[in-house]
Amino acid sequence: MTLNSLKLISVLLLGFVCLRAEGTCSVDKCTDPTRCVLSEDQKSCKCAAGFYSSRCDRSAQIKVMCGRDYMSIRATEDFFLYHKVALEALRLPNASCHARREVIGQTAYFMFRVSKEKYLACGGKPLRKNTTHLLYSLAVQTEPQVTGNIIRDPLVKMDFTCIYPYVRRVSLPFPVRPISSETVLQIGEMDATIQMLLYADHTFAKAYAATPTIELRDKVYVEVAVTEPADYFLLRVNDCWATQSPQPNSTGLLHSLIRNGCVDDHTVSFLGPDEAQPGSNGGSAAVRYSFDMFRFTSDPPELYLHCSVQLCELDDQQSCTPSCSAISKREAVREYPSQGLLSYGPIRIEMPDRVQSNILTTVVLPVAAVWTLCFFLTVLISVAKAGSRRITKPEAL
Repeated sequence: MTLNSLKLISVLLLGFVCLRAEGTCSVDKCTDPTRCVLSEDQKSCKCAAGFYSSRCDRSAQIKVMCGRDYMSIRATEDFFLYHKVALEALRLPNASCHARREVIGQTAYFMFRVSKEKYLACGGKPLRKNTTHLLYSLAVQTEPQVTGNIIRDPLVKMDFTCIYPYVRRVSLPFPVRPISSETVLQIGEMDATIQMLLYADHTFAKAYAATPTIELRDKVYVEVAVTEPADYFLLRVNDCWATQSPQPNSTGLLHSLIRNGCVDDHTVSFLGPDEAQPGSNGGSAAVRYSFDMFRFTSDPPELYLHCSVQLCELDDQQSCTPSCSAISKREAVREYPSQGLLSYGPIRIEMPDRVQSNILTTVVLPVAAVWTLCFFLTVLISVAKAGSRRITKPEAL
């Protein structure tokens, strides 16, 4: 193999990497189609993506990593030594940005790691952007040694791209329906949209399309979820509380529902995909829970719901899931840069007139009837006494 050209694409957090390798290998030794690909005429072959040597039986273990504020690429040291490429000969378009050697699990790698701040300085291609994604591209290449006017060293070139979802927030001069609370968290070059909705029942099929009015002790069904991008993050609800004021930090009346990711009101329950399964907090991109409706002791009969949330990477489920034992529940929540706050309201409490009419029927009307009866009895007694006196006087004469 005299020429090796690799093109790599990686999508943030999905782990999708597409490799293309070109080069020659021994046709008589090309026996494994998963590593070695024969031409249609069966007269030449090339190694499959990520393999090298005359038998195509050695893996370069090439990996592209797209972080929140960096992008990197690495391949095994043996891959470059096989092509007689020294560490010092590897560079980015800016010759001052060299590779470094790093040993991971007893395997030596040549690695490039470029921060977002140094992307352009190291020769990154102009940022490409469309309505859905941002593309960062870099090229790694060798700097072959020139002898006179000839070059004997093979050229090794690797192009790699990190694709980040790009979500734009659109503001409207009027509310959209169904009503919801929405916040956008910026993670590096990416925006994550989180939404909080209230639903009419446990099926979570129909969200309230107007200011909800709910009776006392009725179940309130809440869903907090990452809507864009999908399947990139885990979501954890840290705290949820209700206030009588739209301001989440109001000094007025306050009632806690969830604290440090754990239940803080005995009526709160985390819900799963269906009613038969219990739910969890921090295990997926959506958190569902319910609580029994209540009201504050003073008017007006309405409240506002607030939830603080945080995002975790998909491989960070252990630290994203709260431990709700008696001890850990009192511990402070670890501060994450990817935190946000959602508020929803007002939620009105139904105070039906029938309650007052019942009181009037059972208390006021019986009391009035007793007083009326007493009045008529008094009148009858007075009339009877007056009649008796008139009858008695003639007899006395």
